[in-house]
Amino acid sequence: MPKPIRLYVHYVDLMNRRIGRFAMHILFVLMAVLLYSTASRVFLGIPVNWSLEMSQFLLSAYYLLGGAYSLQLNAHVRMDLFYSRLSPKQKAATDAVTIVFVLFYLAVLFWGGLSSTQYAIEYSQKNYTSWAPLLWPIKSIMTFGIFLMLLQAISCFFKDLALARGKPIA
Repeated sequence: MPKPIRLYVHYVDLMNRRIGRFAMHILFVLMAVLLYSTASRVFLGIPVNWSLEMSQFLLSAYYLLGGAYSLQLNAHVRMDLFYSRLSPKQKAATDAVTIVFVLFYLAVLFWGGLSSTQYAIEYSQKNYTSWAPLLWPIKSIMTFGIFLMLLQAISCFFKDLALARGKPIA
């Protein structure tokens, strides 16, 4: 593979590894929010109306920011009927073909995310609950996570293409 492609793969993988490892720590924040909510309700008798939405936002940030890292580690769930019987080169060729569909899906999802985020910013969109938080922060994080997945899918495509040709990118 040409040097620009190898550099792209290296830097995208490095960035998504760091962001993915950061995203792992969001679970601790999520646990703290849920623990606070439970403790305030059980011990103080004071329900916290923002905890459910905040936990949903944190979980969304967790899986969307960590999705690219999961893709990088090849840790996604895969339906395996024939795939395990293929050689590494055949697996790479199969992955290179199927990742094109993933790229299309992620591109459409990213375009929709940009549109939705722009709308949320322009109109100060709020959620229809008693807490009524602004939605642009979580929509921005979601769109950024989809963008990272798109970059990582392109990186995976290059790696699969190189492996199918018998010259893996290290």
